[in-house]
Amino acid sequence: MKARLNITIDNAVLEDAKAYATKQNRSVSDLVETYFKKITKPAKRKSILDLVEKLEKPDIPHDADLKELYYKENAKKYGF
Repeated sequence: MKARLNITIDNAVLEDAKAYATKQNRSVSDLVETYFKKITKPAKRKSILDLVEKLEKPDIPHDADLKELYYKENAKKYGF
């Protein structure tokens, strides 16, 4: 069901909005409705912790010397 909404805006803004809507083959009402939907919809962002948990776990033994492994890998990669 649609409802009517009255808003007051500057004439220049209204003319720009009408021109934009015409270029997009949409109505000003449709632009406003789409905007309201966008700002009222809750964000579906994932937490950084969720993203980190999905990362692949490296195959490194628990007793490995990480400093030594780092230098060995860089020696292979950069030739030093």
